[in-house]
Amino acid sequence: MEICINFAKNLVMPRNFSFFLDDDSAELVSRYEKYLTGADSGYFDVEEMERIVEYYLAFGRTKDSLLAVELGKRLHPSSSALDLKRAKIYLTTGDTSKALRILSHLIEDSDPEIIYLKIEAFVKLERTQEAFELARELIENETDDIDTLCVELAVVFMSAREFDLTLEILKIGEEYNPKNLDLLFDIAFCQEQKTLFEDALLTYKRILDIDSYQNEAWFNLGQVHFLLKNYEEAIEAYDYALAINDSDNLALFQKAHAYYQLGQYHRAINIYVEYAETVQEKWQVWLYIGESFEKIENFAKALYYYKMSYAEMKDNYEALIGIAVSLLELEQFEESLEYIYEALKMNNEMADAWIYLAEAKIGLGEYQKALEAYHQAVSIDPNQPDSLLAMANIYMDNADFNTALKYYELAYSYDPTLEFIELFIAVATYYIGDFVKTATFLELAIHRNLDAAKLFLEFCPDAKEKFKMIIGQAQ
Repeated sequence: MEICINFAKNLVMPRNFSFFLDDDSAELVSRYEKYLTGADSGYFDVEEMERIVEYYLAFGRTKDSLLAVELGKRLHPSSSALDLKRAKIYLTTGDTSKALRILSHLIEDSDPEIIYLKIEAFVKLERTQEAFELARELIENETDDIDTLCVELAVVFMSAREFDLTLEILKIGEEYNPKNLDLLFDIAFCQEQKTLFEDALLTYKRILDIDSYQNEAWFNLGQVHFLLKNYEEAIEAYDYALAINDSDNLALFQKAHAYYQLGQYHRAINIYVEYAETVQEKWQVWLYIGESFEKIENFAKALYYYKMSYAEMKDNYEALIGIAVSLLELEQFEESLEYIYEALKMNNEMADAWIYLAEAKIGLGEYQKALEAYHQAVSIDPNQPDSLLAMANIYMDNADFNTALKYYELAYSYDPTLEFIELFIAVATYYIGDFVKTATFLELAIHRNLDAAKLFLEFCPDAKEKFKMIIGQAQ
């Protein structure tokens, strides 16, 4: 059983190109809403209607914002500013084609906000090259804060996972201001998405050269090292993140994962336990602790934590399998069946549950039922050399040498390094009477392990004379 978790902490946060709410917006909206109910009368100029629309947009109330635009257009039918707000609402609600039509008919087509919204519309319509050309045009016409503009534009292209174009835009901003931390974080994010992990490492190190107290940069540096399997470097980065913010429990959790990957299971357990104290929902961390105890073959402790995980989260296939494995290792075969059957009820399309059912049945001496379970497992996933080997052994014990050979050869085709696999093939072919193949595989078996000759004679005591030359090589 193996559990692997990755966390993505470095998320793209949306930014607004031209959005503000002043202190009077709530009062203005209150007056507007009284006007709608007839409880107040008055007049709203264009600027006031714009502020009302923006207020509703800020809180995701797109229907109210669209109603405000409609009222504003009745009051100010020639207002292009309100047309712009309508386009913005359509972009928010997904009516991108409508938004682009409005934007294309606005007279002030050189206005930066109009261009920005056109870029967003083109990206949403998958016309990314047109969007990129407009973005370059917008950047070229900007004289101040080019890096900030590039960060704003990058968000639009990142939302469409256009990471190559995003990086081109961000690189322009980087030339203008190589110390803009928001920009550098976005560059690192794009590099991670493009699996340019070495480049991302360098970018995070640049961020830390500028500000060594950037907790997020240390955490993300650790994440990239983790992905590159540089677990010791990852732990060092997580330690720096925790030194800056000792309540960063994700850094603590990932540090435990890194120790697990290094095979330092006792350290991993201690940190998992520390992490568990920081979260209310603990079932997942109990799984990791259980697996760590399983790795050090302390199956009683593993069983305890797997059961804790299952008690907290009943819809928990991994915990059921962990309990079953622990009970099998403790030779409590009958008890394991309850959890295996529960796992199969939850998901009978997973080969591992069928394999553990087979192992439980073998432990109970029910070999035919074990075979049935193994057949289910290999029907789901044929690449199961250990299961195929176990099946062959059962057939061999039943003196069904032809079927045993079939499964030995299948197992050998998937994994020729299985211990004594050539020896088992030699034994099966001997009893079938295919002595040429017996000689071939007996030689291979002895070449890998000299004890194979002795074992072969234990299985086939009458074969000594026929294969004395081959057996003699091992003596």
